[in-house]
Amino acid sequence: MEYALITGGSRGIGKAVALRLARSGRAVIINYRSNEDAARQTVAEIEAVGGQAELLCFDISSPEAIETALAQWQEAHPADYVSVLVNNAGLRRDNLLIFMQNDEWKQVVDTSLNGFFYITRRLLKDMLTHRNGRIINVASLSGIKGLPGQTNYSAAKAAVIGATKALAQEVAKRKVTVNAVAPGFIATDMTHDLDENELKKLIPAGRFGTPDEVAAAVEFLAGADAAYITGQVIQINGGLYT
Repeated sequence: MEYALITGGSRGIGKAVALRLARSGRAVIINYRSNEDAARQTVAEIEAVGGQAELLCFDISSPEAIETALAQWQEAHPADYVSVLVNNAGLRRDNLLIFMQNDEWKQVVDTSLNGFFYITRRLLKDMLTHRNGRIINVASLSGIKGLPGQTNYSAAKAAVIGATKALAQEVAKRKVTVNAVAPGFIATDMTHDLDENELKKLIPAGRFGTPDEVAAAVEFLAGADAAYITGQVIQINGGLYT
């Protein structure tokens, strides 16, 4: 069986992606780090609509934790492999650069950038061996436009975009595609502290996006119809920055 693994899949965009992929018939693996209640709720919602889902707890910023978790999963699923990887896990530690602390920089880069590297490297071999794979990276408007107060987040997401384009060229001959989606302001837990009323004045569409609108693009990129699309970044931002 082919599985889809979504990092940070218990809430927000990750949860919406997990639900979309499960409804399309894929078995999904929901990674989470600490919020087990939210992760179990996502599994329950998937199973309620007839989908198949399981949990895999590990810290995406730790290569040792990734190796342990995936080795255990593969031991329990000797005939299966992960054919779709959605690198969604991320966090914000906003601050002006002049005031930014070392841990605020490191935590963001470790999760958004290093986490992408560790888990993608770990799962890529099976995709190449089977000549079938989809890697979809959740980047950000911040990584394209740059946002003040998010130098750390902008740097990490811009690096993921560069890595997306490079890796796409490395693996295309083996029928593995690598793409990114770059959401703008999406109504999730990560944006609850932002002033939505003020920010939506900047957005031509006049509103924040929804997690499901991002998940729809991810679902398309994970499907057979997107086999000739690779190395691309799809912006989902209501026209804020094009």
